[in-house]
Amino acid sequence: MIKVTDTLLENLSRQAADSARKRKNYNFHKEDSDKLQRMLNAIEPETYIRPHRHANPDKREIFILLKGKMAVVEFDDEGTITDTLVAGHEMGNYCAEVTPGGWHTVISLEHGTVYYEIKDGPYDASNDKIFAEWSPEEGSEKAIPYLQSLNENIT
Repeated sequence: MIKVTDTLLENLSRQAADSARKRKNYNFHKEDSDKLQRMLNAIEPETYIRPHRHANPDKREIFILLKGKMAVVEFDDEGTITDTLVAGHEMGNYCAEVTPGGWHTVISLEHGTVYYEIKDGPYDASNDKIFAEWSPEEGSEKAIPYLQSLNENIT
């Protein structure tokens, strides 16, 4: 039995806060070849997850908020925001499934945010994500200002 406890979430959040990228995942699937990828993701407000999509084949991806507050954002091919869900327990919003093959990102809106992610497998690091050319690369000097502009447009 897989158990998700407060202790696991707190430890994962602590590891995310202490990491350079301000995020940390915890996989439940045993192999990259698993047809269903399941994991916890702890993300801090300072992390930037570059907009991307999972294509060829298109993959379903589901984000279920467990703790904190986050936004799931979808974009069109030019980078215009087409849909957003701000997930938070006080708001009554908990989960989003992004359009298969669609451009998207997840943004932490509160320290200690953790979500459960479910995605079609298998996972192959060489082709899992196609990054949006209209978005700045992670770690670039434009990444944080871009993240801040997304925050201003969704909250």
